[in-house]
Amino acid sequence: MPQPSDLSHPQTRSGGLRALGPFGFLLAFAVFLYGALSLFRLAYVLAHRERMFEVEDWWLVFVKGWRIDTIVVCGLGLVPAVLLFLIPGERWWPVRWFLRLYTLVVALAVVGMEAITFSYLNEYDARPNRLFVENIIPSREILNTLFEAYAVQLGLVGIGLVVAIFVVWKYTGRILVGMRHWNWLVRIVAFVPLVFVIAWGARGFDHRPVNASSAFFSSDNLANQLALNSLYSAVDAANRMQEENSPIPLYGEMDDAEIFARTKRYLGVPEGDFVEGPTPLYRHQRPRIQRERPLNYVIVLEESLGAEYIGILGGAPLSPEFDALCKEGLLFTNLYSTGTRTVRGLEAVLSSFLPTPGRSVVKLDKSQRDFFTIASLLKSHGYRTDFVYGGEGHFDNMRSFMFGNGFERMTDQKDFDNPAFLGTWGVSDEDLMHKANEVFKSHGDNPFFALVLTTTNHSPFEFPDGRIELFEQPKATRFNTSKYADYAIGELFRMAKQEEYYKNTVWVVVADHSTRVYGEDLIPVRKFHIPGLIIGPGIEPGTYDKVASQADLTPTVLSFLGVDTVHPMLGRDVLALSPGTPGRAILQQFDTHALMVDDQVLVHQPSLPVRQFTYVDKHLEPHDLDPELGRDSLAYALLPWILYDRGLYRMVEQP
Repeated sequence: MPQPSDLSHPQTRSGGLRALGPFGFLLAFAVFLYGALSLFRLAYVLAHRERMFEVEDWWLVFVKGWRIDTIVVCGLGLVPAVLLFLIPGERWWPVRWFLRLYTLVVALAVVGMEAITFSYLNEYDARPNRLFVENIIPSREILNTLFEAYAVQLGLVGIGLVVAIFVVWKYTGRILVGMRHWNWLVRIVAFVPLVFVIAWGARGFDHRPVNASSAFFSSDNLANQLALNSLYSAVDAANRMQEENSPIPLYGEMDDAEIFARTKRYLGVPEGDFVEGPTPLYRHQRPRIQRERPLNYVIVLEESLGAEYIGILGGAPLSPEFDALCKEGLLFTNLYSTGTRTVRGLEAVLSSFLPTPGRSVVKLDKSQRDFFTIASLLKSHGYRTDFVYGGEGHFDNMRSFMFGNGFERMTDQKDFDNPAFLGTWGVSDEDLMHKANEVFKSHGDNPFFALVLTTTNHSPFEFPDGRIELFEQPKATRFNTSKYADYAIGELFRMAKQEEYYKNTVWVVVADHSTRVYGEDLIPVRKFHIPGLIIGPGIEPGTYDKVASQADLTPTVLSFLGVDTVHPMLGRDVLALSPGTPGRAILQQFDTHALMVDDQVLVHQPSLPVRQFTYVDKHLEPHDLDPELGRDSLAYALLPWILYDRGLYRMVEQP
C-alpha cells in the first residue's frame, strides 16, 4: 500500500518542483550537478587566471566543459529516471529512500572529486588521472604526505562534503515527499522521449560519442584539463588502463638489454651516432644537406588507399594523379603499414612508433602528453605545427593526442565554410585540400610541419558528382572513392605548385592502411602493402624497392629538412642504410605480430611458438625457423610496450 507520507502529504499538490512530478526531481538533480561543476570550473579558471587569460579563446573551457558535464549528468541521471518513471506508486517508499541515498553518493563523488582537484592541478597540472586511479587506495606513506602537505585543503574538502550532505539530504527529501504522482500511462509515455534525450546527452549530443578529446582546444594542457570534469577524467583514465595489453604474456619474455641490442642493430646507424638518452636507441641525426632555412614537412595520410588501388604498384588503374607524381619523387614499392586502423598509421608516421597488441598510443593514457612525435621535435626547432582534418577532431581521441604532443593548431570539420560536399565522415577530400593549401600559405616564410588526414575513401563511399569518370557502377563503391581520393591528391599539388611555399616543402603521400584485412595466411601481408611517396628538394626521383615500414618515412625525410637533431624514432632512414642491409617491416593484426625481413616473415601468435614463413607470390610458405630471426622478432614484439609503459619514448634536449 502507498505510504501516507507519499500520497497524502499536505505538500503533495503544492507548486514548484514537486508539481512537475518525476521531472521535478530530475531537473533538480541536473541543476545541482551542472551548477557544482560550473562553479568549480570557474574557481579553477580564476585560481589560474594569469595563465588562462593568455590562452586564445580561453572561454571555450566553459563551452566544451558543458558537453563533458552533460555526459556525466545524463549517465548518472539514468538510474533515477528509470526508478521515477517505471516503479509503481505502491512501492514508492523504498524507492524514495534509495533515490535520496543515490543522490547523496553522487553528490559526494562529484563534489569530492572537484574539491581535491585544486591540489591536484597545482601538483600535476592536470585533473585526477591515471596516477590518481593507481593510488585510489593510498598507502600509509601517501596518506601521511597528503595530510602534511595539504592539511588546509583537505580540511576545506571535508567542510564542503559536510555542506553537500546537508543540502542534498534536506532538499531531496522535500522534493520527493511532496512529489506529484502521475498515473502509469502518463509515466510510460513521458519515459520514451526522456530515455532518448538521456542517451543522446550521454553521447554529448553528437552523432558520434564525445570523448575526453572533444574538450581539447588548446596547446596549453591546463586549459584542456579545465574543460573536463574530475569524475569524468578519473573514470576515463581507468577505462584507458583496461585497453593496455602487455605482449609479454602473449609472446614471451626477453631481457631489456637484449631487446635494445637487437632492435638497435636493425636501425643501421653508426655506433658513434647513438647518444645518451632514456634508452640506448636515441641517436643524433645530421642533415644530409645544410640549409639556410629548414624545409617544411607535409604528410598527406590517405584513408584506406592500399597498393591494390594504385596502378603504378600493380593495382587497379585508379591513380593517374599519384602515378604522375611518382615521376617527381621517390616511390616506395614495397612499403607496409604497421596495422589496419587509422590510429596505427598516425602513430607510425607521426611518432615512428611500432605497434603493440593493445590499442594505438593515440588512444592510450600514458601517451597523451610528452610522447615523442615529429611535431614536437620540429616545434622545438622553431616550426609551426598543424593538423588538418576533414572530420571531427575528437574522433579516435586525435584531438587529445595531437594537442598533448606538439601540435599548435587543429583545423577540422567545424572550420570549413560552405564545403562543396559534406558526407558521413566529414567534408570531401577536395575541400580538405583547399583548406590545407590555405593553412600552408598562412605561415608565410616560417617553416611549418603539417599532417593532412583524408576521410572520403571510407564507407559509405560518398563524394561529389562530376569530378571523375566513374570506374564502375553504382557510384558508391570503394573503387570509385579511391579514384576520387586520387583526384583530390592531384588538386592539392596543382594548387601547391602555384604557391611560394612549395619550393621549400618536402611531401610524403602515404596510406594509413589498406582496406578490409582478410586471407588464409596467419597474417595477410599483401593487405598491409601501401603506397608511399616522398617529393621535395634534394629528393632524387626513382624507386626504393626494398621492404620498408610506414614508420621509416619520417626518419628518412628528416635528413632532408636541414635540421640537426636527436630523437628516439624506431623507423630507419632507409637512404642512409648500407647496401647489404635487409629490408624490414613490422605488422600487427589484433594479437598477431609479424616481423618481415626481406621475404622472411616471423609470426608470433598468443601462447604459441614463433613461426617463420617465406613471402612468395603474395602468400606465406612455411620455412624452417632461424633462431636468431625468431629472437629478433620477439624483441620487436616487446619493445614498443616497454617504451610506452615506462614512459621512455619522449623528447630530449636538442643540440
